Amino acid sequence: MSAGTPDAGSGHLDLSVFAPYLVKTRWFGGKGRDFEVTAGRRIGRLGDGEPTLDVLLVELTYADGGSPELYQVPLSYYTEPQHRLDHAFVGWWEDPDLGWVHAYDALHDKQATGLWLRAFGAAEAGTAELGGLRFHRVPGEEIDTTATGSLFSGEQSNSSVLYGDDSVLKIFRKVTPGPNPDITTHDALTRAGSTHVAHLYGWVELAPEGGGLPTHLGMLQQFLRTATDGWDLALTSVRDLYADPEVEAREAGGDFSGEAGRLGEALREVHTTLHEQVPTDPASVPTPAAIATAMRSRLEAALTVVPGLAPHADRLRAAYDALGALASIDVQTVHGDLHLGQTLRTAAGWKIVDFEGEPAKPLAERLLPDSPWRDVAGMLRSFDYAPHAGERQRQESGDAEALAERRRRGQEWSARNQRYFLAAYAGGDLTAEQQVLVDAYVADKAVYETVYETRNRPAWVEIPLAAVARIGAR
Repeated sequence: MSAGTPDAGSGHLDLSVFAPYLVKTRWFGGKGRDFEVTAGRRIGRLGDGEPTLDVLLVELTYADGGSPELYQVPLSYYTEPQHRLDHAFVGWWEDPDLGWVHAYDALHDKQATGLWLRAFGAAEAGTAELGGLRFHRVPGEEIDTTATGSLFSGEQSNSSVLYGDDSVLKIFRKVTPGPNPDITTHDALTRAGSTHVAHLYGWVELAPEGGGLPTHLGMLQQFLRTATDGWDLALTSVRDLYADPEVEAREAGGDFSGEAGRLGEALREVHTTLHEQVPTDPASVPTPAAIATAMRSRLEAALTVVPGLAPHADRLRAAYDALGALASIDVQTVHGDLHLGQTLRTAAGWKIVDFEGEPAKPLAERLLPDSPWRDVAGMLRSFDYAPHAGERQRQESGDAEALAERRRRGQEWSARNQRYFLAAYAGGDLTAEQQVLVDAYVADKAVYETVYETRNRPAWVEIPLAAVARIGAR
């Protein structure tokens, strides 16, 4: 396995039980692909009674020749069946130290999740080595180590456990050796006192063998008790707009423009803090020409998947050429996958969450610096999607004239909120160079969306195609 050599306590594992369990989970990313579990390694063990918590990494090899993947599967062990955990049963086998055990996915087990929390408590304001794992605590952040854990039901790519109303533990399911930007970015923002993120309390990692970088396994952070999902707030505003056909977006009771402006200010402050706190390696700074070349490459690949892009290809290339002609571009650590669903509105203002970057990209690529305007473009595209999603939720037949009017009003809502967001982020009107960056990054994001929609939701591809049609049409 690429994360290290299997320890002596792993040879007993029955690897055949993992594949049937993985394909049933929400977080497994290999659904639809033939694979084999080719290795398993115990990397940590917590607890000295029942349950015992084993943290495992299992390696998957795909029949289609894709790169092997590592998944983190923490297990809680009991000598007797636990019927309350039947839905999380993984298998049973003889452990060299414990005897015959019944193994359950530990994230579903409230007793097992408490072991993580107590391990963080042992780290206090520093580092603790426990059961083969290394637990870190951020100085100045207090946690309640007596709280009971409850698994969130809605999350997909990772698994999160809420401890009372105090903290949240996110366990990364798909693991790549090395640092995870969700932890490193939250750490920098927390230490800088940023008010626009949930503060990081600590993280757990696998220490490297023989030096090198650790592998991040999970993070403990502040639970935002008063938080409302930004996407849900935007959809509520759209529904209010559609509910009264006589009212324009600027007059609607659910007008979102003020929130859009505050969100733009929050993003600007986050970017400023990251620029100040996270140094950029000069060797990793791409030239404008290199960024434009990558965008053109993604367009050429998309043209083979989305026929509707062809009429707009020349204008898209022109947008990329304009970016490539710039003398330089400021790059830094950014979010990398920003949209309204990655924001939370709390009583204390907007918070930005999930700094892992675009999940489909390799970790090494997600760690590279990028232009802050990529995050801006992601949010602009999210504002464009909200009215379309709201329209589809209505599920009303209506006549063509009524539908056209709703779409006009939706476009007004989107454009209004994009203007307020952009003005707040930029501190006024965009400069000519900023407009070039916005056009290129919005085009790049919309091209990506056309491919995604074509492959997953063909009826939605018209949304990014309409945005592509507007690029360079001024």
